[in-house]
Amino acid sequence: MIIKRDGYVGELIARRHNGLVKVITGMRRCGKSYLLFNLYRDYLLSQGVSPERLIEVAFDSRKNEGLRDPDALCEYVEARMTDPGMHYILLDEVQLLEDFEAVLNQFLRMGNADIYVTGSNSKFLSSDVITEFRGRGDEVRVRPLSFAEYLPAHGGTPKEAWRDYYTYGGLPLTATLGTEEQRAAYLASQFQNVYFLDIIERNKVKNVGDLDELVNVLASSVGSLTNPNKLANAFKSMKQADVAPATINAYIGYLQNAFLIDQALRYDVKGKRYINTPSKYYFTDVGIRNARLNFRQQEENHIMENVIFNELKGRGFGVDVGIVEAREKGPEGRYARKQLEVDFIANRGSRRYYVQSAFAMDTPEKAEQERKSLRHIDDSFKKIIVLREDIKLKRDEDGFVTMGILEFLLNPNSLDL
Repeated sequence: MIIKRDGYVGELIARRHNGLVKVITGMRRCGKSYLLFNLYRDYLLSQGVSPERLIEVAFDSRKNEGLRDPDALCEYVEARMTDPGMHYILLDEVQLLEDFEAVLNQFLRMGNADIYVTGSNSKFLSSDVITEFRGRGDEVRVRPLSFAEYLPAHGGTPKEAWRDYYTYGGLPLTATLGTEEQRAAYLASQFQNVYFLDIIERNKVKNVGDLDELVNVLASSVGSLTNPNKLANAFKSMKQADVAPATINAYIGYLQNAFLIDQALRYDVKGKRYINTPSKYYFTDVGIRNARLNFRQQEENHIMENVIFNELKGRGFGVDVGIVEAREKGPEGRYARKQLEVDFIANRGSRRYYVQSAFAMDTPEKAEQERKSLRHIDDSFKKIIVLREDIKLKRDEDGFVTMGILEFLLNPNSLDL
């Protein structure tokens, strides 16, 4: 089955012949190799590129083990470039190539090479791309399937697909596996035998049990405010274990570097400043999160919030958690300052949206609770409430837009409706 990922193909097309190394990053099994060696390769062929000018090497393949040697790879590539026309060098899991930075910089000096690589670990974070390739790296971050990409592959109705999506997530293979048992087993195996082992081996983690427990804590409290100090206290009270905040902070960094979790910082809307701690953490794929907990904690409201966060990130927004300070009258008639939370502030260039994830607003009190923080924001940027209910979009007297989760996810322009 062909799963279309037109947005990412478009990003690669836009970067074609730009003189930079196109670095495709993302968690393992999210579809980076398929994007490069199938979808983008097919595009190049459709544009008249000769197959002889496509130089493809997957470094995690046993048959290409010898090409992990930099001299062997350079010799192989130079032997393939037999004419002065443009050649396309496609390298998969390039972190397995020894001294890859120097090799790629050498390829960049060729005037007729357009270079694309994939990588799954911390050497391919945005900041490192700039460092490793001396300002000549251009990152394309690939995420698991969005719901709009998942739905056609699933083949069911939107409601049926949503149920499976918030349970099993968006790793491409989960959309095509036949049974729930197969999906659950696949996700559990991927976490334990691919992601977790990769983190342990790469970072030489000694206290594996502490890292294991931290993952459980983050998965159980997805979207909750926390910081290394709070997590250290939780370890001490619940597990009678002393784990230093600095160690926990390092472990969180390992999970981020493996693209398993994302951090959302707190932003003071009125004060226009970031609040360093605490933060929220969301899983890049909710299926991996759920499998980690053996599918025991299936709170659709929290998972929906995680999905909305991932959707905003996938659309290219920087996403923060908003804090709005307001003066409210207490039961004794006294006014007190109170911090109200906006689930997400989505920023991209000059565009900004305030987004609330509200599982339900079935009573006036619940509706007012969801709107309260938005009422205290006095700028003109759009304010949106996303409900689990499949409702038609509506705009209230305050100008707030309310829409259902399916419309939000399936319409790429939903933020501008």
